[in-house]
Amino acid sequence: MDSLLTDLPAGYDFSISDHQKMIGQTAKDFAEKHIRPHVMEWDEAQYFPIELFKKLGELGMMGIFVPEQYGGSGFGYFEYVTVISEIAKVCGSIGLSVAAHNSLCTGHILAFGNEEQKQRWLPKLATCEWLGAWGLTEANTGSDAMGMNTTAVLDGDHYIVNGSKNWITHGKSGNVAVVMVRTGEKNDSNGITTLVIEKGTPGFTHGKKENKLGMRASETTELIFDNCHVPVANRLGNEGEGFKQAMKVLDGGRISIAALSLGIAKGAFEAAVAYSKERRQFGQPISNFQGIAFKLADMATEIEAAELLIMQAADLKNKHLPVTKQSAMAKYYASEVAVRTATEAVQIFGGYGYTKDFPVEKYYRDAKLCTIGEGTSEIQKIVISREVLR
Repeated sequence: MDSLLTDLPAGYDFSISDHQKMIGQTAKDFAEKHIRPHVMEWDEAQYFPIELFKKLGELGMMGIFVPEQYGGSGFGYFEYVTVISEIAKVCGSIGLSVAAHNSLCTGHILAFGNEEQKQRWLPKLATCEWLGAWGLTEANTGSDAMGMNTTAVLDGDHYIVNGSKNWITHGKSGNVAVVMVRTGEKNDSNGITTLVIEKGTPGFTHGKKENKLGMRASETTELIFDNCHVPVANRLGNEGEGFKQAMKVLDGGRISIAALSLGIAKGAFEAAVAYSKERRQFGQPISNFQGIAFKLADMATEIEAAELLIMQAADLKNKHLPVTKQSAMAKYYASEVAVRTATEAVQIFGGYGYTKDFPVEKYYRDAKLCTIGEGTSEIQKIVISREVLR
């Protein structure tokens, strides 16, 4: 099943340029050549292929939103969604890392950094000379971000940071991290500030690498701060603006996870369709049986509905219009569709779907994170309902 960007009836115009289609084809070709041959090897070993991201950086896929003046591609959200979903069709882990680097770390600096900060960090991030991380979540404050315990105390021209962050993509290998810290009262949305902290800063280390169910080739660790001195010049925006910045960044981040979910769903669906045509029972392909055909019909319909929600959110983001409700809807629906699609794909494969010799068990494991990361499905329902009732 191709993307809606290319799989449309003749004569139907979805206003997608040849340039955007070319970017999608480039991402698809890259994934087939450089990722697919290694998917299970990296997954089994929990190997984080950092050299792969350098190659993606050469193609401009690690600085998708970054303007050309800072060494990036200067693309928009249609291109971004296409790149993430095409990569995630092959490997969710790699798609997750590309998304986290682009949307969270790099995107936060692009949105809220001053000119000196943009000149300092964006060229290195856009080319993936440096890999980026983003730290909001803590061990005891998952969805309750305003209750964070990591503190930053101003001391002259430096902040002294103490605490830790959990579930951080690229926490070990990242060269720079955008980190939200508490500079005011606890549970006060005006008491959180954003600091950019470079690897090698004294007092800044990483903790253990998480042994995860899925997304095993995407590195996840703690960030640890022990009397870490961070220059005031590394603060993004004014003191106390960190929480509001993070919420705006997450509006785009939800589109990232929605695109990631879409790719995983499509990968599982395509594998299920192919297998249903090849697997024979009672003298005919199992796709001939309504029990299987109806599953495929439901999967296809939900995937296309998810893609349309994602493209609506991407269009709003490109136009710099409010996107909170639409991005939450896209993330919530697409992530749940990914889980349902992967589950049904395993069911269609039967016993073979439960083995690592076939691809759907990995889609099954990878998909679940999409309902948790960057705001659980339950949090998305809170966001959506607030917007609906506003």
